[in-house]
Amino acid sequence: MPTNILLARIFTRRGLKWGMLSLPLAAMYVFAAALCAGLTEQGAPGWVNLLVLLFLWNAAKFVFAGPVSLIWLIRVRTREARAWRSARVPVMSDGVALGRMTRTPARVLH
Repeated sequence: MPTNILLARIFTRRGLKWGMLSLPLAAMYVFAAALCAGLTEQGAPGWVNLLVLLFLWNAAKFVFAGPVSLIWLIRVRTREARAWRSARVPVMSDGVALGRMTRTPARVLH
């Protein structure tokens, strides 16, 4: 459940830029799975294999989330740029073509 909460936050508009940082987290899950598999081979109880499966499942989710969030971020940024360009309204001032913004974007204010 905590991994699903983290993935839900990654796939928000503000969280997309953090998606590639999920790959090191996936590596930690793979390490934990290998550690538990090693413990099982050395005589740990059989239920530790369930932890191996859980860790591998979480690692797969984060490996998938990294590149997908990067693709979504690129797609969102291109849509925002397209909306930004379409928000420009041409005006004529003293015979010189100028571009006038219909609204001030949040990025310019900061």
